[in-house]
Amino acid sequence: MGRSYLFLILAIVFEIIATTFLKKSEEFSKLIPSIVTIAGYSAAFYFLSLTLRHVPIGITYAIWSGVGIICITIIGMVVFKQVPDLPAIIGIALIVIGVIVINLFSKMGTH
Repeated sequence: MGRSYLFLILAIVFEIIATTFLKKSEEFSKLIPSIVTIAGYSAAFYFLSLTLRHVPIGITYAIWSGVGIICITIIGMVVFKQVPDLPAIIGIALIVIGVIVINLFSKMGTH
């Protein structure tokens, strides 16, 4: 089970890199950021598929999306100067709460 969560962490890291470079690719008009985006998403989905061997898909996707949203929001603030407004912050907080609830209280599968 521990390796599955390591694979999930790698999937999240590659997805964050890919999403960041997707913005930098300027609609795939810049070669290097476009290549990083494609490679990053490919690696992310590969590691995500390995995670799904042992972790239920609902748990996997909740963690994947929750952590990804938080990290991309922070990167957006720091790198791209995109400051979230109050509704965005509330929405992100609700997503984080949802991920915590799923992981602490769900009987959906062994996790």
